[in-house]
Parts: sequence; C-alpha cells; structure tokens
Amino acid sequence: MFKVLRRHTTVAHVGNIAIGGDNPIRIQSMATTDTNDTEASVAQAKRIIDAGSELVRFTTQGTREAENMKNISTRLKADGYPTPLVADVHFTAHTADIAAQYCEKVRINPGNYVDPGRTFKHLEYTDEEYAAELKKIEAKLIPFINICKEHHTAVRIGVNHGSLSDRIMSRYGDTPAGIVESCMEFLRIFRRESFDDVVISIKASNTVVMVQSVRLLVKAMDAEYMHYPLHLGVTEAGEGEDGRIKSAVGIGTLLTEGIGDTIRVSLSEEPENEIPVARKIVSFIEECTQLRQEAEAKIQDGRISLHFDDCQDSEDLMLKCAMAAGAALIDKKADKLSISCGETSSFLPQERLREIEDAILQAARVKFTKTEYISCPGCGRTLYNLQDTIRRIKEATKDMVGLKIGIMGCIVNGPGEMADADYGYVGAARGKISLYRGKVCVEKNIPEADAVERLLALINENEK
Repeated sequence: MFKVLRRHTTVAHVGNIAIGGDNPIRIQSMATTDTNDTEASVAQAKRIIDAGSELVRFTTQGTREAENMKNISTRLKADGYPTPLVADVHFTAHTADIAAQYCEKVRINPGNYVDPGRTFKHLEYTDEEYAAELKKIEAKLIPFINICKEHHTAVRIGVNHGSLSDRIMSRYGDTPAGIVESCMEFLRIFRRESFDDVVISIKASNTVVMVQSVRLLVKAMDAEYMHYPLHLGVTEAGEGEDGRIKSAVGIGTLLTEGIGDTIRVSLSEEPENEIPVARKIVSFIEECTQLRQEAEAKIQDGRISLHFDDCQDSEDLMLKCAMAAGAALIDKKADKLSISCGETSSFLPQERLREIEDAILQAARVKFTKTEYISCPGCGRTLYNLQDTIRRIKEATKDMVGLKIGIMGCIVNGPGEMADADYGYVGAARGKISLYRGKVCVEKNIPEADAVERLLALINENEK
C-alpha cells in the first residue's frame, strides 16, 4: 500500500493539542473581528471551530487587544470550546509578553519583533554592528521566553516574505536565504534557552518563493540538528477558485514531500470557509503524492499529464491537480499541464478543464493568462470592507491580462507582500486608503469611498 513518509519533527504542545511528531496534521484559521469586541470574536471563533479548526488566531496589535484575549478565552471555555487560541503580534514586543499570559500560543514575526518595519532602505553593517543588532533581539526575546515557560505558552515564529526587515534584506537580499536566516536567528535563541514548544512558518504570496524557502529552512534546521514542526500556508492567496488553487499548489507541493505539521488556507472570505478546503487538502495527501510521482515519471516535452476516471466534483479535481502538478511546475521540470477525464465522466466540459490548467499554471508562476490578485484574508487589523472591495476591483480589472494588483487590509505585510505587484491598494487608517505603483506610495490617505475609482484612474493613466 502506498504510504507518505512524513518528515520527522519534534512535538510542540499547544494547550490541549500536540503539533508535530506522529500527530495528525492540524488545521487552523484566523478571526477577522476586532479583538476588542468580545461578543463578535467569540461568535466568530465558534463558527471557525464548528467548521473543524483546531486552533484560532486573533490579531493583537496592542496591549488592549492582548488583555482582551483573557475575556475571549474565558468565554469560549465556559461555553465548551477549549480550542487553543493564538495571539498574532507585530511591531510591539511588549504585546507578546502580555498575550503569552492569556493564550495557548503567541505568533511573533522576526521581521518586526525588534527591527523596525520594512522601508526598503539599504543599510550597511559591519560584522560587529550586525552582531550588536542580534543582541538587541536576544535582550527582548529572553524575557518573553521566560514568560512563555511560566505560563506553558507555545510560540510560533512566523516569517513573512512581505515583512522581512531592512537589516535582513540589506545583508541577504530579497531571497529565500534571507527569509530562512530571519527565522534561524530566532530559533538559535530559543534553543539556547531550552524552549521547545516552537512551531515555524515561512509564508509568501508567491508559491515559488514559499516552497523554495520552506525546503531551504528544512535543510538549514537539519544542518544545525533542529527538527521543529512546520506550519504551511500561502499568504494573501486571494479568494474563490484562484485562492484555493494557489494554496493547493504551495501547501500541496510540500505536503506531498512529507513536509508540514499544520496548515492554514488563507482566503479573502469568511474564515470558516477556509476549513473545508484545508481538510480536503490534508485528505488528498496520499492520493496526490502517488499522482505526483506517476506524472513526473512520464513528463515528455515539458508536459505533465493527469488523468481522472471520475471528474464529478470541480473543487476536488482542481485541488488534486494543483497538489499533484505543483512541484513539477515550480521546479521547472514542466511548463505545460494536461488534465483529462474518463469517458464516463461528462460533468466537466473541455473548456472547464482548460481553465483549471491555466489557473494552476498561473498559481505556479509559469504562465499568466489573466489578472493576478494578491489579496489578504483580512483580520482585526483590516481597515476597510475587504471582501466588497476585492469584488469591485476584480470586476473592474478582470480583463487586464498579466497585470498584478495587491489588495491589502493594512500595512503589516502590504507593501512588502505586493512588492512585485504593478499596483497596490492598502489600508492606511480607518476608512483611508493608500495607493501604490510598484513599491512606491503615490497617493496617501484617500477616503475609502473614492479609493477604487482612484486606483482605476491610476491604472488607466499608467497603462496607456
């Protein structure tokens, strides 16, 4: 019988669940509510958990949000929901110290935990100056680790391609090597402090960067005898079919290589919508690993072929194809894709199969046949009506083939994650939007009511 060999990892204990080792691959999502709104946060967490999520993450952008995690946790547990809660921290290390007292896990981002937010400035460091910067990180991190030890709180070291610090970027460039080193700097401190309840994530909106970086991280950890569990996700994947396919390409490629202990499918939709997709991806691992191996063995003239006797479910088909074909496309073993169905299956017409092929090729960055949207899933930091805005922008720009447009709820990953986009729409303050052309902010603090039209005017003016 075919068996997927999963990479060996240590076990991280997060509240009442264990991640890594021989434990099942855990599925999680993130709330989009204001974390200060206890009622809304509890209600949404229940919907996410009822859908099958095993962890729920909340943004804690300040001390008020971190303190209110105590109320959210108390309410959920009193209502019979003991699911571990995760606090998501950016920019303020002190917030992580508070959140660690009330949550089962705290996510910190090496790109902005001590280093200031990314500005794309090139910085010069001598080796001594660089070592001094690492000492600053250690001085902040060790007290946090001690708080986590006291409260039995796990930690996720979550590196985002879109928020690498200028320090890392200046020394390593915008590369997988820089992404990995950003993570390893923190991991070395955790290991020196004998703290093992650590989970790692490396995310990017670009599936190629995400896959290459995670593979490189595994090699770097192995070289230093580290085996921490890994959380997988393609950040800012978008919504609808494109978001599902993009997630399946990135996450599925790694899962079919035995890499990954917990996953999140980041969709610009209601968070409970992410869970059924994630559960399907996990359930398809064994089948898609075998499909991948068989298809890669038969590649001819750069074409990877996948055949299914039964094509009755469109979503199942596109997820399986994305998982099975992702690696060959990302690794440039193939640059064409052919999907076929058995004669007894008439559910999907040929033109629909061609659409799925093109969507997978675009998700793997091989061939662009439509507009590319880099849109975040939203969270408590989101500063405008994200889902409605995405729909409006997509409808107005859907025929702009080859154009890349970033639609981001806030500045945490906004300018960075959409750095290779042609245009960007980013929440700047409540009800205010900033517009970008490439990495450059060209219009600041536009009223939300006018921002979509101003974006379209900017695109039309430049594309002429």
